[in-house]
Amino acid sequence: MIPRPFEYHAPTSVDDAIRLLGDYGDSAKLLAGGHSLLPMMKLRFASPDHLIDLNRIPSLKYIEQEGNEIRIGAMTCENDLIWSTLLKEKVPLIVETAGLISDPQVRYKGTIGGDISHGDPGCDHPALMLCLGASFVLRGPNGERVVPADGYFLGTYYTAIEPNEIMTEIRIPIPPAGSGWCYSKLKRKTGDFATAASAVLLQMSGDIVNNVSIGLTNVAPTALKAKEAEKALLGKRLDDTAIEAAAQAAMKICDPAEDLRGSVEYKTAMAGEMTRRALRTAAARAKR
Repeated sequence: MIPRPFEYHAPTSVDDAIRLLGDYGDSAKLLAGGHSLLPMMKLRFASPDHLIDLNRIPSLKYIEQEGNEIRIGAMTCENDLIWSTLLKEKVPLIVETAGLISDPQVRYKGTIGGDISHGDPGCDHPALMLCLGASFVLRGPNGERVVPADGYFLGTYYTAIEPNEIMTEIRIPIPPAGSGWCYSKLKRKTGDFATAASAVLLQMSGDIVNNVSIGLTNVAPTALKAKEAEKALLGKRLDDTAIEAAAQAAMKICDPAEDLRGSVEYKTAMAGEMTRRALRTAAARAKR
């Protein structure tokens, strides 16, 4: 099938894009990388009258440090994340995750802001943002607001962004020096969404867990922050018993949908296994 007719707009500033959203309201859709929206338009699951392309707004593409935060423009593509020397030094978890997203063709066009804004539990960045304690800058006709990642993802394809707002920036606190990290992802083949995945950020003092953060991908209607799993580890010796307790706690909050990637039981079990693997890898990378 082919999309129904639509009018194409290519604003060159965020203000122009917001104005177009205001003019056309619910009949308009924003285009970032296009890997989610365009297939839906071809199948006519989405039929916007107006398509607002954000790719010609240069102010939305950057990776920079501001104080103790990394700030990333929402239209920064996955490939730019992979090759960023700043991210490799300060937040290598982002680099590792971006390299596991789909394939090179997709990574050259797919954007971090599009991945987050889509609200698909199968996308990789939402769980990563929960793990990293990120926040999102949303800009609309009434100005800017900053929304924490924890609370932004409300349901499948449903987030806290308003219809007249655009995500302009992702803000990520720089993890303490010596942090361990890992994004452990199970997928059927290259380019597929995760069957289950776990993002871990870990700080150690000897064998004791000083701080830990865990995010889960594609095992519920939204990405999950595994808070009980974190509590199972905090202040404990990171041995097999503690890792197993964390994995079990992560599995308890899973509510996956059965599909071609596996049954509910299988996906839940794999969320636990990915959490075990991510914790062990993060611990091996942590400086104590």
